[in-house]
Amino acid sequence: MTRTQVQFEAGQYERLKQLAARRGVSMAQLVREGVGALLAEAEGRDRWQDLFSIVGKYGDGTPEDVSREHDRYLDEAYGHWRDST
Repeated sequence: MTRTQVQFEAGQYERLKQLAARRGVSMAQLVREGVGALLAEAEGRDRWQDLFSIVGKYGDGTPEDVSREHDRYLDEAYGHWRDST
């Protein structure tokens, strides 16, 4: 782990301290959980944006088999993205 220093507003600090006491964990653990949730949410949004970027990609000249082969086209566009989730 890497040690860092964070500043909170007084109200945030008190609420975080109380929550940590109720849960029986350290304030640092709560901060790690919060950062983890924020990063997971951001990654999820990025992945959705990646997926939506393919919409309309084939425009004119759309292959006839898109409805049957959409997974193959997505794999071509994003490689092994599915394997990483």
